[in-house]
Amino acid sequence: MATKEYGIFLPIGSGGWMLSTTAPHPEATYAYNKRAALHAESIGLDFVMTMAKWRGFGGSTDHWGESLESMTMMSALAEATERVKIWATVHANVHNPGIAAKMFTTLQQISGGRAGMNIVNGAYAAEFEQFGLWSDLSKEDRYRMTAEWTDAVLRLWSSDRVTLDGEFYTLKDAESRPHPATRPTLISAGQSPAGRAFQAKYADGAFLSANTLEEMRDFSRDVHQKATDAGRDVKTYSMLMVVQEETDAEAAEKVRQWGEGLDREALATMQASWGFPPDRARAWAEGATGEAAFQSPYVSGSAETVVAHIRRIVGEAELDGLMLIFPEYDRDILRFGETVLPRLRELDR
Repeated sequence: MATKEYGIFLPIGSGGWMLSTTAPHPEATYAYNKRAALHAESIGLDFVMTMAKWRGFGGSTDHWGESLESMTMMSALAEATERVKIWATVHANVHNPGIAAKMFTTLQQISGGRAGMNIVNGAYAAEFEQFGLWSDLSKEDRYRMTAEWTDAVLRLWSSDRVTLDGEFYTLKDAESRPHPATRPTLISAGQSPAGRAFQAKYADGAFLSANTLEEMRDFSRDVHQKATDAGRDVKTYSMLMVVQEETDAEAAEKVRQWGEGLDREALATMQASWGFPPDRARAWAEGATGEAAFQSPYVSGSAETVVAHIRRIVGEAELDGLMLIFPEYDRDILRFGETVLPRLRELDR
């Protein structure tokens, strides 16, 4: 198996990735995220990444009610770290391509060439309606917008002047200098056909989600093949929460306890933000099991179990790496670095 890349999804939103009153509740503070990034670098992880979130989901946990801004925080973390890659998120429907191009050129300088731009196009209406920024575009139209945005950014990074009279954006003899000495890494998350086509054409790293390992493998193969056909190389990743304890039984008990605290109100709001009718979202949340407290796939168990599970995911789904989530970042990253990551690196050789 080829060497894989492992990184972490930083807890830039309060509560991290658990919708539960009984689970750990990471703080949406720079101090907490800085410690997590430094832990990630110290154990030898490859990247740290943040989402961009503009509105939370309420409930008894006030899930993501507090959040930091991605690019600002990652600029500070670029100064605080030396080796780990710094991947920040930008919304193509919020930031003009001229503004984003300048911001990420700056981040690339601060980081010494470690910057990555995770390009998203806005899927949750409530986040943008509050600012008067929501456009009710289809998924296909949203990716056409994002492609035009990305083309504009790439031109601004390489040309002294750019004029664009596009469908979604206008640039008039626009300047964005200096250009980055090396282009920031481009990242994109998606699973739809339109999303995978965008990843194959533009991204260096593609984050995928799926209902089964077989479907994930098919998505990964699709992105890899489309990129190869275009003369490009794209790495594929997915996301995994790690609930690690000394034994499988101890980890399973934590999963059970955290599931008991499922915040059904926040879960219903989240479902509604994905486009479900409010009544249907509430009914689904009321009937959900404790596993719904986890916002991502997870593995629970001992170090040996975690190693085996990760190897199975990246192997069977033909992925190039994983972005990891931890319930308790201060403790869990260091434990992972002592007991799991060295074994993964050894097996990847």
